[in-house]
Amino acid sequence: MNPLHALAIFLAGIVAGTINTVVGSGTLFTFPVLLAFGYAPVVANVSNTIGLVPGSAAGAVGYRRELAGQGRRTMPLAVASILGGVAGAVLLLSLPASSFKSIVPIFIAIALVLIIAQPWLVRAIQARRLRPRERAGPLATLAVLASGVYGGYFGAAQGILLLAVLGLELDDDLQRINALKVVLAGLVNLVAGVVFVFVAHVAWLPALLIAVGSSLGGILGARHGRRMSAPVLRALIVVVGVAAIVRLVA
Repeated sequence: MNPLHALAIFLAGIVAGTINTVVGSGTLFTFPVLLAFGYAPVVANVSNTIGLVPGSAAGAVGYRRELAGQGRRTMPLAVASILGGVAGAVLLLSLPASSFKSIVPIFIAIALVLIIAQPWLVRAIQARRLRPRERAGPLATLAVLASGVYGGYFGAAQGILLLAVLGLELDDDLQRINALKVVLAGLVNLVAGVVFVFVAHVAWLPALLIAVGSSLGGILGARHGRRMSAPVLRALIVVVGVAAIVRLVA
């Protein structure tokens, strides 16, 4: 790895950590960068997952005020996220690498659709307060479990999925729901990363660069990320995501 490649991966980690804290889908920055530098798709995904764990932790610390008082509702959702993350990681390592390369472009395309539809989702979340809940019901918990499986397998836009599920289920401020999302997505990355450390091939230098960058990004996202221009951010994510699809298909 030459210095320019290292710098690009580090900067992508900062961007990913910031976006994961604010919205979700930071993987759509780091994963394509690793692909562009010649890493195999599964190795890139594994290394990226491990690298983004510190960024989620930094984001959670930054949202500690919004997390206050959410302990009771968080515990069952955390268990669902952990189980889902382990299942997704096992699926990634059990299925052939060719399956991952075939499936991921579809996942990225779905993630891009979610990102484009995000303004509508936010309006729907804010408008829907017909059955206020303090804690998530069984169906929402199952949906969190399913998002954990997806996140353990790949993870792009998992945060947006969680925001949609939690926002439609819980009667609370959107920033508090976003803080809960950061914790749940971070747990998925953490448990999947632990599995990968022991049984997968990890490109450790890129993972370390992403880890340092995403930690800085998590802090920036919690402090200043809410000021980012949403249309510009979505457009940039879409461009990078399309580039990743082209790279995988080609």
